[in-house]
Amino acid sequence: MLRHEFQPGRLIAGFFLTLTGVIYAGDAGGLWDTPWFVVIPLVTGGLCLAAVAGTLAHGIRRHRRALPNREALSAPLEER
Repeated sequence: MLRHEFQPGRLIAGFFLTLTGVIYAGDAGGLWDTPWFVVIPLVTGGLCLAAVAGTLAHGIRRHRRALPNREALSAPLEER
């Protein structure tokens, strides 16, 4: 049993923000040199993708809740 519903928007946002942290950590550790402006499109692009994924997931969940229950429709009329 799931403890909570899957939220792909938060997964995508977390991935892109973690990637940003790894890029800055590599820069701070001297592994590579990262210009400051590289991270801006990475963060904004990740947040935009997360918003789209979250909106789609919310719409799908709302649409599934609006569908009639299949078990109730397959039961005989006397039991409904």
